[in-house]
Amino acid sequence: MSGGIKCWPEAERPREKLMQRGASALSEAELLALILGSGNAASGRSALDLGRELMLQFKSLRALADASYREIQQVKGIGPAKATCILAALDLSRRIREKEGRPIESFERFTSASQVFEHLNHEFRDRHTEQFMALLLDGKNRIITRALISEGSLNQSIVHPREVFNAAVRQSAAAMILLHNHPTGDPAPSPEDLEVTRRLRDAGQLMGIRVLDHIIIGENEFYSFADHGQL
Repeated sequence: MSGGIKCWPEAERPREKLMQRGASALSEAELLALILGSGNAASGRSALDLGRELMLQFKSLRALADASYREIQQVKGIGPAKATCILAALDLSRRIREKEGRPIESFERFTSASQVFEHLNHEFRDRHTEQFMALLLDGKNRIITRALISEGSLNQSIVHPREVFNAAVRQSAAAMILLHNHPTGDPAPSPEDLEVTRRLRDAGQLMGIRVLDHIIIGENEFYSFADHGQL
């Protein structure tokens, strides 16, 4: 359609469409148009034109959320104000996802790797760096708490058994579940992942603290060492 959005039939305007049919009826470009609020007078582009261009440029909302405000401004017609509005809206969505479901500590008992993944995936999947965490359990496999061990690329120097088991001893844990993310999205274990897992498993056997699993979180999928018979 030519002309500004105000020239369109009312039923086709994003704002009126949302009010009449709900947000789920709108495309991602239409939702972005509502966030932008207005188009760009200099180029004659409507807010929806800009929304479509953003989706064309970044391919997905995930990629758009990962972009910097300077990268978003490379789309013609998007200035600092519009770029920051987009990032603010997308970060609010991320924060909602992080709070979905009950905290992992509220579960009485660990039952499967998929359970852990389901409730921590939203927290980990937007991280740009690797984080290594231990979920500490009591003698009945009930989760006591979590302990962040390190942040950065996984290797033997930053994930040392001393650091991992110090946390477990302080909490009088009987077992633990190791957990870290792959920002690349691919949860397949690296040689470093395999070596760190082996060392921590062996250290746990010596200390009488069982390592029940090591779960790697990727892009909407996970890898469980226990499920693959590697613990």
